[in-house]
Amino acid sequence: MSAVPTVLVLDADPLPRLGRLTGRARVVHADETTLAGRLPEADVLLVWDFTSQAVRAAWPGGGPRPRWVHTASAGVDHLMCPELAASDTVVTNARGVFDEPIAEYVAALVLALAKDLPLTWELQRRHEWRHREGLRVAGTHAVVVGSGPIGRATARTLKALGVTTAIVGRVPRTGIHGPEDLDRLLARADWVVAAAPLTEQTHGMFDLRRFGVMQPSARFLNVGRGQLVVEEALVQALERRWIAGAALDVFATEPLPEDSPLWQVPGLLVSPHMSGDTAGWRDELGAQFVELFERWAAGRPLRNVVDKQRGYVPGH
Repeated sequence: MSAVPTVLVLDADPLPRLGRLTGRARVVHADETTLAGRLPEADVLLVWDFTSQAVRAAWPGGGPRPRWVHTASAGVDHLMCPELAASDTVVTNARGVFDEPIAEYVAALVLALAKDLPLTWELQRRHEWRHREGLRVAGTHAVVVGSGPIGRATARTLKALGVTTAIVGRVPRTGIHGPEDLDRLLARADWVVAAAPLTEQTHGMFDLRRFGVMQPSARFLNVGRGQLVVEEALVQALERRWIAGAALDVFATEPLPEDSPLWQVPGLLVSPHMSGDTAGWRDELGAQFVELFERWAAGRPLRNVVDKQRGYVPGH
């Protein structure tokens, strides 16, 4: 390592606040068009634009590569490519920043769907008085698919609402069900929450068959990755009333195209990938990176190290 390491930032607006690195690192910037040319000079890559696929495209090129890559997101699917996975480069993520905000968002969606708040707002706009009956949340059952910090925080928050909650992870362990239990749990769930990372095993896991397993009163929520869901299958399940409703915060293509059928499908609540974004979240992400940089510069073990073969930070 040089006396002053070079930190390369894949930019997004607004830029991260890295003033604490003044005199301790040389901070340079790149966008999708210049990233490939600047990678060889970097000791560290901060993927601030975590919606970009530029790292996947640029990493296989020639020249030296950063020894540490940090992404300001929980998921790493947008940057992981075979060459990066096979390299000695350490990859870390923003584990810990989004857990509670996403759990709160899921709870808000559950309450909104149970009390039919979207229709209440629409009826108000139309000046229409229509009395309805809502659902009780306490005493219902939920399945949270994803046993990482976000999934566990979501389960804790739902339990506080009186919801009996089961968590499904990659492997069974104390308090966590394995994939072999998923269909059985789906068949009795009132709420199904997708909060899993995107891997080969989870890609398209919610397909027509899985929606068919769910009971007609079930509601499906996705705050994980858009590609966990076969969107055409969800549209069919809602149109055929196989399930009672759904809420999506993530999509296979973002921003969601104006002509997507998801905008109009009955019983679906659409939000623009905002479940983890609360006031000050970018400052939290910047502060987290600076703290990790201080550990890295001091030769101390990094936190939030991603298993590059699995695609997420292993649980303890």
